[in-house]
Amino acid sequence: MQNNELEKTAVKTSIVTIAMNAVLTLFKLFAGIFGASYALISDAIHSASDVFSTVIVLIGVKIAGKTADKKHPFGHERFECVAAIILAVVLLITGAGIGYTGVMSLITGAYNDFEAPKIIALVAAAVSIVVKEAMFWYTLAAAKKVNSSALKADAWHHRSDSLSSIGSLVGVIGGMCGVPILDSIACLVICLFILKAAIQIFLDAIKKMTDEACDDKTQTEITDYIKACEGVKNLDSLLTRMFGNRIYVIAEIACEPDLPLFKAHEIAETVHEGIEMNFPLVKHVTVHVNPYYERKEEEPDGEFEKQAEEDATLQSTKNEEKSDNKE
Repeated sequence: MQNNELEKTAVKTSIVTIAMNAVLTLFKLFAGIFGASYALISDAIHSASDVFSTVIVLIGVKIAGKTADKKHPFGHERFECVAAIILAVVLLITGAGIGYTGVMSLITGAYNDFEAPKIIALVAAAVSIVVKEAMFWYTLAAAKKVNSSALKADAWHHRSDSLSSIGSLVGVIGGMCGVPILDSIACLVICLFILKAAIQIFLDAIKKMTDEACDDKTQTEITDYIKACEGVKNLDSLLTRMFGNRIYVIAEIACEPDLPLFKAHEIAETVHEGIEMNFPLVKHVTVHVNPYYERKEEEPDGEFEKQAEEDATLQSTKNEEKSDNKE
């Protein structure tokens, strides 16, 4: 169900952003060429890369939404992280290309030959800032709604474009005021924003690919929920790991040591089903039941574990004596 919502939200968001980026790219390219602003042309290339990156995100999310199969018994959620990593690489290449052009312009002094930008370039840069910022908030809201790292990466791609458009605006104003070098400097600023976004997206995706624990707030809420479950005397251990945008939980609970097996299993099942029902991002829960031994306040650390081992040894000895008597 959660995967269906993720795919539905991603498709809707992607179609809207692709359409807006396509129109914005053409507008900025036209304004950059006829408005004599190389910074704006660079910004248009950045917007064009947004179209490509959103398509990558859409493909990644659709694959991540597939149900588990024989080759992928745990599901396909990590393909969303793969899409985010590809997006980071695309951003990195785009930023490096724009930065190289800006540096070469400064080294060769080519900016001195630039024609003064026209008013259409100024208008295009201002419109781009407003539109891209709106796209950032729209995509980010969708990403938070379904906890999608790929959509979040795409949102920050839009934000980097918004910031780069500010650089374009500065370059255009500089060119109109007779300081053409600002146009090339703006390209370098755009490059830095793009590279920063690429690194952030890459690191976020890597975290979700390397079994990092879920956030502290969610872990605390799961802990409190388990401890409140009827029959649970203690929570001995709780481990969580991210799997794409989903969470795996491994819990060790302690119950009364003399409980019948079916009753202990019933408590474990209640904890299992309750976590999956109350925490939608949790994909699977493994619950192990340990016998509970009450710890006295005066006992030093480790004494209750030692007592449990002694009790187990004593019980084993009794069983052996019973077996000998039968013989």
